[in-house]
Amino acid sequence: MQVVILAGGLGTRLRPLTHKVPKPMVLINGKPFLEYQLEMFKKNGFEDFILCTGYLGEKIEKYFGNGKKIGIHVKYSKENEPLGTGGALKNAEKLLENKFFVIYGDSFLHMDYKLVVADFNESKKLAMTVVFKNSPKIVLNNIEVSETGEVLNYDKKNEGQSNCVEAGVHIFQKDVLNFVPENSVFSLEEELLPILIKKKELYAHITDKKFYDIGTFDRLKIFSQVLSS
Repeated sequence: MQVVILAGGLGTRLRPLTHKVPKPMVLINGKPFLEYQLEMFKKNGFEDFILCTGYLGEKIEKYFGNGKKIGIHVKYSKENEPLGTGGALKNAEKLLENKFFVIYGDSFLHMDYKLVVADFNESKKLAMTVVFKNSPKIVLNNIEVSETGEVLNYDKKNEGQSNCVEAGVHIFQKDVLNFVPENSVFSLEEELLPILIKKKELYAHITDKKFYDIGTFDRLKIFSQVLSS
C-alpha cells in the first residue's frame, strides 16, 4: 500500500528554522524529521511513498531523490501554490493507487500499521482514521467515536462529546477524492472528513500508542528527547 506524506506546509511556528528548509526537513539529532517517518514505515513493510511538496519542496527532492539510498520508492506531487491538505491530496490523484495511507509531514506515530490496514479492509468503508484513546486525559479530545468504531463527530475547536484524539494517520479509498474539487484550496480535516462522517463512511482504528508532532519548538524538543531515550 502507498503512503502519502503531506509535506508542503510553511512551518511558520518553527521560524527561523524553516526560513531555509521546509518543516519536514528540520534536523533532529542530525537527521531530517521526514527521514524518521520514512524509516518507520519501511520497518512496517511499506516501500512506496508519495511526497506532496510545496514550500521549499526542492530541498526534499534533492535530499531523498527517488528514495533508493534508503531502500524505498519515492514519487513527488508538487504544489505551485498552497492548496490545503485536501487540495494537496487531490493534486496527487494521478499518482495514487486505489487504497493509500495519508500522514502529515510533521507527525509521528510508532505502531503496527498492518493492523490498521486489516481493520480498514474489514470495515469496507471509504476511510479510516487512527485515533488515540485519550485516557488518562493528557490533551483535549477532538473526535467522537461510537462503540462500533464509527466516527460521529470531528471538531478541532470544540471538545463537545469527543472521547478520542485524531492521531494524524488516515487510510482512504481513492473514491474519497470525488468529494474534493480540483485546483482549489480544500481542507482534509475541516471539509473532507465531515463529508465522510455525514455519509457514515469514516471509521476509527483506536490505538494506545502516543503520537508526536513537531509543529512547535516545545513539541520538537519533546520528540527529540523521545528519540534519545
